[in-house]
Amino acid sequence: MSALILHDALYFALTLVLSTLFAMGGVGAAVALVPTFGMLGMALDLAKAIGLFVNSVSTMSASVMNAARGVLDIRFALPLAVSMMIATPLGAWMSRDVPQHVIEWVLAGFMIVSAALLLFFKRQPKAAYDRVWVLIALGVGVGWVSGLIGVGGGSPILAVLVLLGFDAKKAAYAVSFSIPFATLGGFFTYLSFANMDWSLLAVVSVAAALGGVIGGRIMTYRLSSSGVKKLIAGLLLILAAKMIWNLLR
Repeated sequence: MSALILHDALYFALTLVLSTLFAMGGVGAAVALVPTFGMLGMALDLAKAIGLFVNSVSTMSASVMNAARGVLDIRFALPLAVSMMIATPLGAWMSRDVPQHVIEWVLAGFMIVSAALLLFFKRQPKAAYDRVWVLIALGVGVGWVSGLIGVGGGSPILAVLVLLGFDAKKAAYAVSFSIPFATLGGFFTYLSFANMDWSLLAVVSVAAALGGVIGGRIMTYRLSSSGVKKLIAGLLLILAAKMIWNLLR
């Protein structure tokens, strides 16, 4: 029993820390949790399913808080949410036929380029690209790739929105709202061919909900848009480095 408690406590602590950190940037932590759980010996499909559900819980709790405070622009976020909700399950189904290492190389390269542009490309926030078809295309593309590799896709889509000229906080709130729609669809898709550990899922879900609230509060009251942008870039570089390291081993 003590070994089981320690096992669950470890997953709880990891999920709480990573969910808090990523919620500070308005995105879910699955992109970090999936490889971390994998390194701890969890089956990949199970890690993807749990990671997607964790993304849903943490970003959902943050979005409820954002909506209550009036900082969430739902009209802006809705096209992203709907398009990702449709595309993510499709990518999850295709994940069984597409070599994962190919997708991971593409995603790692995209993260590096996005992080570099976020750090070095200067642009005043504006809504010049605030068109529904742009948001839908972005949601479909990122949602499909996210389903393939079993992550929420918040980091890359947030980077693109900032590069298009949107204020980093407004984009982060919109992405945080959109992620649960996509990740729940992906979760149920992976659930159809993964053996779920329901007790562990309950443990990490509680940690994710707490992390979403804590991280969302920190972003709202402690971070400027510039700070959010730097945080996102740093997370992207760390994740890309970790992904490349795993691919080269």
